[in-house]
Amino acid sequence: MGESKSWSLRKCNQLMLKLAASTVAVIFAFRLFTSFSDDFPSDIPSSDLRMSTISQSPPAAFVVPVPPQVPPAYEAHASSERMTPNEKCDLFTGDWIPNPSGPAYTNETCHVIEDHQNCMKNGRPDTGYLYWRWNPRNCELPLFNPERFLEMMQNKSWALIGDSISRNHVQSLICILSKPLSNAIFTFPHKKTCQKLEGHYDLEMQDLFFLQCKLKVEKAVEVYHDVEYKSRSWSFPSYNMTISVVWSPFLVQAAIFEDANGVSTSEIELHLDKLDKKWLDQYMNLDYMIFSTGKWFLKTAIYYENNEIVGCHYCHKRNVTELGFDFAYRKSLRSVLNFIRTSSHKGIIFFRTSTPDHFEGGEWSSGGSCNRTSPLNEGEIELKDLHKILRRIEIEEFEKAVTKASENGVNLKLLDLNPLSLLRPDGHPGAYRWPNPFSHGKELQKPNDCLHWCLPGPIDSWNDVIMQMVVSR
Repeated sequence: MGESKSWSLRKCNQLMLKLAASTVAVIFAFRLFTSFSDDFPSDIPSSDLRMSTISQSPPAAFVVPVPPQVPPAYEAHASSERMTPNEKCDLFTGDWIPNPSGPAYTNETCHVIEDHQNCMKNGRPDTGYLYWRWNPRNCELPLFNPERFLEMMQNKSWALIGDSISRNHVQSLICILSKPLSNAIFTFPHKKTCQKLEGHYDLEMQDLFFLQCKLKVEKAVEVYHDVEYKSRSWSFPSYNMTISVVWSPFLVQAAIFEDANGVSTSEIELHLDKLDKKWLDQYMNLDYMIFSTGKWFLKTAIYYENNEIVGCHYCHKRNVTELGFDFAYRKSLRSVLNFIRTSSHKGIIFFRTSTPDHFEGGEWSSGGSCNRTSPLNEGEIELKDLHKILRRIEIEEFEKAVTKASENGVNLKLLDLNPLSLLRPDGHPGAYRWPNPFSHGKELQKPNDCLHWCLPGPIDSWNDVIMQMVVSR
């Protein structure tokens, strides 16, 4: 009897030890899993998951500089109170704060950057301008999530409609969406758990019992371009998603007489009451659109309404009434916005405000330059008078249209990127629009570009704002 009790006691102790060891193992496994929890949806059970990682070094051609130090002003903004979920977030009032993680892509990982905006390739020596992100003052703005964006946009179509800034922007968006998505590989015993993950995955058999789920990296495939490569379309085939840029610098019908270098041979003929068919014919087939225009209206032009000349801008050699670019700008925007607000479109339409240039000491053709290397704070720079006129007209015409658009069920949104772009005089190619402009000891005698944006560069933050507006629609 004594031996039996002793054996039972030993057996009980062994069971208790095994139970304690199992508990420690479970706790350790749980801690290990939760250390990666940001990468997975919360509804996937930890028992279904095994994970391995693949290391990946930055491209050799891209030297990562020391991130900029955080000035006290930015630390103060970063620690300020954030809005509660019930308050409305103003995405367009904020500051540029240091972003130590740097750009989402480089000129080595993206194949659609035009040479004129490829500042790294062209030899721009400073890289601090790459290490900032836009930070609204009173609310959170997550960085653009390409995996989530592609998943949300399955079977959808986007078009950016406007001038060369729209082309600059579409290249930024394509670059971010085509970047390597993740270094993680996940394995599960069931296909269903793999499908629950955010992102697009290839399924492969790893062994007899487990499927391996690899985040799929997919480059954009060009599916269309016009003769001059001004209007172009790209597809992400696995998502059946297309992104296009539609060249329409006035948004209304225009006959433009310029050569490849932008030299005019005659005045532009602008029909203020007729919409440009290049975007009009696609309008109802597009799910998301971003309309924008601006500085093209400063060019010499003859204005038409009802096929009759009504005036002009800067046409001294013609016996035509000078009406000014502001007249044409207001009329054209009104025609476009009136069409949009009365349409039956059921997607999302953004109207983007024009973005300022940062020429100092002159303009494009008169020796202007932009040599700054860091962002400015609010109050340190003011819009030029010309940009104030454009912006006032944009805001006034949008406000007239948006209420009636809402009443008609049209989702029209203001994408007011002007204020945040104003604070980034450091983000333009400048002399580095051209390859190695100082290679012979002096600058090439070619114009600086203080209008378009380096890629990568500040324009990438525009996509953070757009995604947040889509997510919180």
